[in-house]
Amino acid sequence: AHGRPVTEIHFHEVGNMDAIADISAVCYLIRKLSPLNIVVSPVHVGFGQVKCAHGVLPVPAPATAYILKDVPTYGGNIKGELCTPTGAALLKHFATKFGSQPMMITQKIGYGMGKKDFEAANCVRILIGEEFKNTDSNSNQQSDKILHLSCNVDDMTGEEIGFCTEKLFEAGARDVYTESVYMKKNRPGTVINVICVEHDRDALVKALFKYSTTIGIRETAMNRYILDRTIETVETEYGPVRCKVSSGYGVERRKYEYDDLIKISQSRNLSISEITNSITKSCK
Repeated sequence: AHGRPVTEIHFHEVGNMDAIADISAVCYLIRKLSPLNIVVSPVHVGFGQVKCAHGVLPVPAPATAYILKDVPTYGGNIKGELCTPTGAALLKHFATKFGSQPMMITQKIGYGMGKKDFEAANCVRILIGEEFKNTDSNSNQQSDKILHLSCNVDDMTGEEIGFCTEKLFEAGARDVYTESVYMKKNRPGTVINVICVEHDRDALVKALFKYSTTIGIRETAMNRYILDRTIETVETEYGPVRCKVSSGYGVERRKYEYDDLIKISQSRNLSISEITNSITKSCK
């Protein structure tokens, strides 16, 4: 790019030997470990400016930013260059996936420490292990990923919160619930919690800002473990009743459809508990 022979190429900041040592060591270790998958968390690049042979450049440096195209990155609150072009190239080349840590059984942990002092630990951590897989072929264990959105408000009425909840469900929320808290100046407040999948996140963030008074929303990614759910129709002395069957992780639960129980209760003049007990006994 600069029209200079290979023998005159200068590696900015790190120096020839440092860069060659970094690349050689990482390549040797990857070859020796031979991992099936390498999952890299979003890359913390830092912010501010960095000095190099070309002068003062923004963080991430242009070369780093170019290498990390199509890779999840974030600036964070630490001022300085946290990811160099060499580090970015190694991550981009060897990573099979960028994202959160998968379910795994950790066997070994390694740290690489830097010389600079930052507000947070200047290190890279590697976890080596095996992907966790259920070996019980008779179970219906399932898991998936969900997002938890939450915000605090202290200036909304109960009616307004109820209306906001309705709009959040319309926007695709899997669940919405509230918690009572004490906020600044001992004011009673409410935490609005929203459970959703990533596909619906943007719509729910817009709805939460539109229908609540919050000025900030928190987001947490979570693993969720769920039971396999099916709907069966059970023939009873009262007629057919729908039953939700939830199974997996060594348990099985049955719950009769409430609307069906209400219809029987109204037509037979029986309580819900009487009907449920009778159906449960007859199904055993």
